[in-house]
Amino acid sequence: MNKQQILNEIKRTAKANGGVPVGWRRFFTETGIKESNWKGVFWARWNDAIREAGFRPNEKITAFDDATLIEKFILLMRELGRYPVSAELQLKARNDESFPSDKPYRRFGSKKEFATKIVDYCSGRDGYDDVVSLCEAVAETPSASSDDDKCPSDEFGFVYLIKSGRHYKIGRSVSVGQRERQLTIQLAQKADTIHSIRTDDPVGIEAYWHKRFGSKRKNGEWFELDRADISAFKRRKFM
Repeated sequence: MNKQQILNEIKRTAKANGGVPVGWRRFFTETGIKESNWKGVFWARWNDAIREAGFRPNEKITAFDDATLIEKFILLMRELGRYPVSAELQLKARNDESFPSDKPYRRFGSKKEFATKIVDYCSGRDGYDDVVSLCEAVAETPSASSDDDKCPSDEFGFVYLIKSGRHYKIGRSVSVGQRERQLTIQLAQKADTIHSIRTDDPVGIEAYWHKRFGSKRKNGEWFELDRADISAFKRRKFM
């Protein structure tokens, strides 16, 4: 991996992001290029690489206060039309660098506790009736043992690439081997696992690959991929 290759990837990912260079964590997710490939090798800081690629570095996002976190959560709630789950927070942060990661939201406690806090925040403010309605439904729901009752939850699993015939399936599961056996039973042709990526965001990472290979989708989760596509998927061990 040489400097020019990294600069080319910075330009490519910036173009795909509306002309705005992405942060180094998202850059790794998009390209598989590790921090160790450039830091202390070609540049001391990511902003130095951004400048050399011809861009102005993004302003550093400072710590979010409670009100800002709640307002951003409300924006996402309205965007989705429902109370977001942890994976949707992670996916939003992955695709929008102005949105906080899921970690700051942990200070609010459980899903119910946070929903109650949002209702309190909206009280006395005009134009939040839709938000209050969504949050009250969550706050008043009987407790259940579920990962989504945490804010946010940690859900480890796998996003897998399976081949059957000439097509490839990109899906998610808590057990790749089990899913392969299920598909083998369902399909006329044998299903072979090509690669699996371990992740704490199965929903978001599956959505990422579906979007990345969207132009090659044939039916549902099945795609017609070439060698370069498969190599890109196999480069990732964890996302």
